[in-house]
Amino acid sequence: MNIRTVVVNALVAALYFVVTAVVAPFGFLHVQFRLSELFNHLIVFNKKYFYGIILGVLISNIILSPTKADVFFGVLHTAISLGITLIFAKFVKDKIALMLINTTVFSVNMFIIAYMLKVFVGLPDAFSLLWLTLGISEFVTMALAILIIYLLNKRLKIEKLI
Repeated sequence: MNIRTVVVNALVAALYFVVTAVVAPFGFLHVQFRLSELFNHLIVFNKKYFYGIILGVLISNIILSPTKADVFFGVLHTAISLGITLIFAKFVKDKIALMLINTTVFSVNMFIIAYMLKVFVGLPDAFSLLWLTLGISEFVTMALAILIIYLLNKRLKIEKLI
């Protein structure tokens, strides 16, 4: 891995943490509004962003999460979701379509976070209700982020930054 890739991934991780910290009161409950999830769409432009996204999730969950199980389950959720999106990226070349797929993958995979909240935090909600509320909030957040990332890419050429 070259130095540029390392530096850009470190910046992505730092930005993910800062944005998560800003919305932390809304980022770790039944409904999670984590604006930092917009960084998950970077994977659509270049697979090298995988490391920065994962590191950002790891650092955010170590420092900000009220439950330390989130360190494992949050990273697991992100790694699995990014991996699935990378598989789709072999066949889908349209960036907006791939960001929609990425949004759907992350939202459906919120069962991982629902499981963590049910088992390790002991939330009284039914598992299916947790999964539904988490999935919807993830979908809304990441769907809104599509426009932000799309516009940023027009200006910054995200695929070439790393």
